[in-house]
Amino acid sequence: MDDRNIALPLGRVWGLVCLIGWLLWLFVAMVGRWTVSSGGEGAVQQTVQSVEAHEQAAVLQAGGNLTIQGDVVAGVPRMPAMESISASAELSRFPRGSDLFIGRSNELDRLDAAVRGSGRTVVVAVHGLGGVGKSTLSARFIHLHADRYTMVWWITADSASTIDSGLADLATALAPQTANLLSEQRTELAVRWLATHAGWLLVLDNLTTPADAEQLLERVRTGTIVITSRQASGWRDVKAIHLDVLPPSEAVELLDRVVRTEWPDADLFDADRLCEELGWLPLAVEQAGAYLAQSRVTPTAYLDLLRRYPARMFTSTAEGGDAQRTMARVWRVTLDRLADTPSAGRLLRRLAWHAPEGIPRGLIITTAGEPEPDVLEALGRLAAYNMITLGTHTIAVHRLVQAVTRTPDPTDHHRQPADINHARDTTAAVLSHVLSTVDPDQPGDWFIIRMTLLHAAVLLNHTPAHSDTETLCDLATHLGLYLRGQSGFNAAIALLTRASHSLERLHGPDHPDTLTSRSNLARAYHSAGDLQRAIALSEATLADRQRVLGPNHRSTPMSRNNLAGVYLSAGDLERAIPLLEASLSDAERILGPDHPDTLNARNNLAGAYLSATDLERATSLFEVARADYERALGPDNLLTFAARSSLARAYGSASRWERAIPLYEAALVDCERIWGSGHLHTLTARHALANAYLSTGYLERAIPLYQTSSADAERLLGLDDLNTLTARTNLASAYRSAGDLEKAIPLYEATLAQAKQVLGPDHALTRAIRMNVSSAVPADNPIHAEWEGVSKTGPRGSP
Repeated sequence: MDDRNIALPLGRVWGLVCLIGWLLWLFVAMVGRWTVSSGGEGAVQQTVQSVEAHEQAAVLQAGGNLTIQGDVVAGVPRMPAMESISASAELSRFPRGSDLFIGRSNELDRLDAAVRGSGRTVVVAVHGLGGVGKSTLSARFIHLHADRYTMVWWITADSASTIDSGLADLATALAPQTANLLSEQRTELAVRWLATHAGWLLVLDNLTTPADAEQLLERVRTGTIVITSRQASGWRDVKAIHLDVLPPSEAVELLDRVVRTEWPDADLFDADRLCEELGWLPLAVEQAGAYLAQSRVTPTAYLDLLRRYPARMFTSTAEGGDAQRTMARVWRVTLDRLADTPSAGRLLRRLAWHAPEGIPRGLIITTAGEPEPDVLEALGRLAAYNMITLGTHTIAVHRLVQAVTRTPDPTDHHRQPADINHARDTTAAVLSHVLSTVDPDQPGDWFIIRMTLLHAAVLLNHTPAHSDTETLCDLATHLGLYLRGQSGFNAAIALLTRASHSLERLHGPDHPDTLTSRSNLARAYHSAGDLQRAIALSEATLADRQRVLGPNHRSTPMSRNNLAGVYLSAGDLERAIPLLEASLSDAERILGPDHPDTLNARNNLAGAYLSATDLERATSLFEVARADYERALGPDNLLTFAARSSLARAYGSASRWERAIPLYEAALVDCERIWGSGHLHTLTARHALANAYLSTGYLERAIPLYQTSSADAERLLGLDDLNTLTARTNLASAYRSAGDLEKAIPLYEATLAQAKQVLGPDHALTRAIRMNVSSAVPADNPIHAEWEGVSKTGPRGSP
């Protein structure tokens, strides 16, 4: 037989033998993996011996004698006995502690307590929002406690492959002779080493999901493992530590340290405001600080850049910074992981247009336009990755996550401009609908109104006026009227001005909605005491309504009535009374005698007669108005109560207290019966009765009512509300009338300071309080200098 015909099959046999030997090695390795996890060190030794025996058998089957030289068998690297290899601190690999590390003492203590466990492997997961400093905290912990461990090994664990790669590197560090082995072999050897040694610390940094570390945790029963991850859930049999943003003071300290490292004499005014805008997130604060130092700009300037160029600033890094570790890109990675739940991105874009906290969970679920299970799954996954905080009734979102999410970026499929605009418009429509279904006169709706308007204010604040839709104008109007009622006149005027301009842009200057918005703005100026602007705008609105809508439209007499009210406040009775008479005549002709607007016009005309001290006509007309209100609207209607109070006031002005006081007393009883003792209407009725008692000298009755009214006003409306300031002023006047200046003067002074701050020095109530203080304080008191030249006479505050 030809030798050449024999050589080829023998070569094939040799290859087949090697393949069989390799397969046997893999089989034994797998058996060894199971044995290590279940049998302890004795089983490990048996497995190692078995592997070595199979290595030898494979070589022998290959055709002859076995030659062993050190760690090499017949030219093939030999598997080392990993359980016999000792670790040393010199082999450790981990990031050095940052010199910029600030605070976190409580978190370090919690991590230290968590890793001091006993028994099987101690595993701790530090989780939190991307950029919150999980890796930095872990590195700091190692820097402080590295001497506690025989070796520390840090692995970037953002995928299963990088975990295997990090373990393979560990095997090479422990046994350099394994460098030429396959990566899978070295990974297996590293696991064997971890499973047979104690005292080490392994960090799995930025783990995507607990499942990626499952096999490792199942096989390794000794040592300490610290995991950092954005995922908040799924940590079975693992101690979990949630890491939140920095406290405000520590965030400012971090910014200061980052900037002054390169720019020692930097002006850091507004550093606290910048850190607040960045949500006290360490990554954002560090990047902003590096930008300030490199560009030599102040925090104030950075805030302006952030406002004007948000997309650019959210991706900017200083020279040498990691472009992949900017705020926008960090969260883009998280959203990429949620790509299989499309609802998650849509919901996050909607949540971005709310206030950061107190977002009604039920409102989001019911208005998402998707099946509830889909919405719940999306919210749950967003919470699992720390993108939101999910409560039983509310949702919270980090303000910087919101800012990035609502900033368009055509290069980011999560932040397409059309998607962001759709989320904004949807949110505006939902909030507007909520406001249309509540009643401001019902106490049960007050909380809903306040919370809805809080979110509306945030949405409007983050939307440029030139982007306003009709729905956004509606929100601005609702919020402006609410703030007007709460004495927030400057903010109210700004919002109502915005609504007026935007509606004019959308519909033109003569559209009925535009004219209504101007009327609302005029009323806000009126309430703020800016009578000059109120008169000019009210006159223009009346003229426009007469021209556009005609004299017979229902809005025309309403405009005439509003203008007359401003004239009345300005003391111009000569123009106010004829206008109110014409308004009443038009209302009766156009709307009918029992229409609420007609009844209101009659009541206002009676008030004008009262201001003109035409008590006979005022009283007569108030009596008619009260009877009409009771007949048309019923005895318990709010307008009926107002009419009774107006009639009582007319009787009081005519010194007919025997008729006035019973009306006030009955009104208070009715308010408590219908609305309860804590309602605003009850507060008003109680205050009016106290005024009547004070005017008739019944101080022992007046003072307790004033005290209750003042306390209720502070609780219901806040210290800055006009009604609260009035109640406090009249309480001080009651103390003064009782001769108790020790209580009267401090209350006058405190209320005056508050009124000057909230209403301004020229508001009618501010001037009234100032005159009361001036007349109450003894002439030799230095406080008189503030009011030198001010008239010492004038009315006390009135409700």
